Amino acid sequence: MNRRTALKRIAGCGIALGIAGLVGKQRILTALSRNNEIQQSEQEAMASVAEDFRGKFAVPGLSIAIAQNGRLAYEQAFGVAGRDSREELTPSHLFRIASVSKPITSAAIFSLIEKGRVRSEDRVFGTDGILGAEYGKQPYGPGVEQITIDHLLTHTSGGWDNGPDDPMFSNVGMNHAQLISWTLNNQPLKNPPGKVYAYSNFGYCLLGRVIEKITGQLYSDHVQSTILSPCGITDMRIAGNTMNDRAPREVTYYGQGQGPYQNPYEINVRRMDSHGGWIATPSDLVRFAIHVDGFDVSRNILKPETIRKMATPSDANPNYARGWMVNTKGHWWHGGDLAGTTAILVRTSSHFCWAALTNTRREGTVSALDDMVWEMVSKVSAWRTALAKNVLPG
Repeated sequence: MNRRTALKRIAGCGIALGIAGLVGKQRILTALSRNNEIQQSEQEAMASVAEDFRGKFAVPGLSIAIAQNGRLAYEQAFGVAGRDSREELTPSHLFRIASVSKPITSAAIFSLIEKGRVRSEDRVFGTDGILGAEYGKQPYGPGVEQITIDHLLTHTSGGWDNGPDDPMFSNVGMNHAQLISWTLNNQPLKNPPGKVYAYSNFGYCLLGRVIEKITGQLYSDHVQSTILSPCGITDMRIAGNTMNDRAPREVTYYGQGQGPYQNPYEINVRRMDSHGGWIATPSDLVRFAIHVDGFDVSRNILKPETIRKMATPSDANPNYARGWMVNTKGHWWHGGDLAGTTAILVRTSSHFCWAALTNTRREGTVSALDDMVWEMVSKVSAWRTALAKNVLPG
């Protein structure tokens, strides 16, 4: 399976579905050192690729950050944060990141595994489960009490996929506890746990509740203190649902479709916390990626053997590991799409990490956004040697 096909299959936490603006100013981050390998003509070529993408997909705002060998090499914003305000987009604007939240949740689980507070083979429900009988009616349906932490990480729980019946897009007014109970009571597993890959937002919602049960903290508080803060990330938070709930410096989102789940402000994003609820800047995501990329023990926040496990696919799907999509070239990535949001986070085998975020979505934007950044990176002559050993996606 190539990168484009894989992105189309599991890109986002939503149901898979231009205006010309000003180029934002570049910004140096204190925790990362900029290298100065990009010539002016190359920056212009990169900007041209970005603007072509914006025009093709009617993207109001596009923000990108690229790091090489743990150093920020490029950070740029294009367009506007909001069409009505005409506010120029900058690298410090925050975006919903949708399913790019999943690698963050995975890292939090693996941090707990390292500390001996949970094991990947631990069961989630039932008498011996972490969540016990806290949710839903007993007895549970067939297979539910066999679901393990690793099944949730690898999307092999046996049910609750992100098709039309995705639990995370139903019963919008329910809180986590109510939704989990409703799902256990009304949506039986389709397959025995561990046998079949089926991308599950609900599975990663459960991982958030596992983190809360083990730590006694809110999911977001625990992730902030154990994952984000050690990476030097301070601005990330869980999104609000409405226009009025936007955080300072958060962009405005624009849907481009009709039907259910297409209005960015009529979905329960806050409830998506551990599978799709974070907001971030691209540089925040790059900071996270370079701290779990497996390239430098001195900066990584997880042990090398932990990172190897996190990036190892299950037998059910050779292209999905544990919170990351992977391929045989050694690249890891995750896409995200949600009404009003398109996101991509990539870690390459050639020691690049990058992220790109937009404040709109339509069909095809995730794979196109991924292709766009690969093309932008290829415009820099100093980076071509590193990229030459890898085949760019087509």
